[in-house]
Amino acid sequence: MKIFRKVAGLGLPLLVVSSIFCSLVAAQDPIIPIIADTAVPIIVNAVKPKPSGLTKFEGFVMNANTAQITLRAKGNDLAIQTFALSEAAATKMQGIVDKGGYQYGDKVTVYYDPTSLKAVKFKGKPSRPL
Repeated sequence: MKIFRKVAGLGLPLLVVSSIFCSLVAAQDPIIPIIADTAVPIIVNAVKPKPSGLTKFEGFVMNANTAQITLRAKGNDLAIQTFALSEAAATKMQGIVDKGGYQYGDKVTVYYDPTSLKAVKFKGKPSRPL
């Protein structure tokens, strides 16, 4: 009980003094008024969506056949994307496969529909067959 009285005896005056000083500091007005105005962003060039609605994906071939193509992203080695081929792209891929097809690491750009992830067209030069 004596320890409690000592702690309360020292703590209570410190609490009263600190509350007085805090109220004095809070009551002071700043000499220079604070201007709180938010800046409006300036739009330099607005990004315009492409009218075709197709999205471009550049990468390196991991696997390609007449039904689908799997690519590793150009800038990010961990991003791997697989696209199903549309009918027009599948016939083009069949012609490429007949000549030897894409090999691992060939650079390809795929234009695809972002809602269905179906490749509409693709560009890239296949390397020589092994």
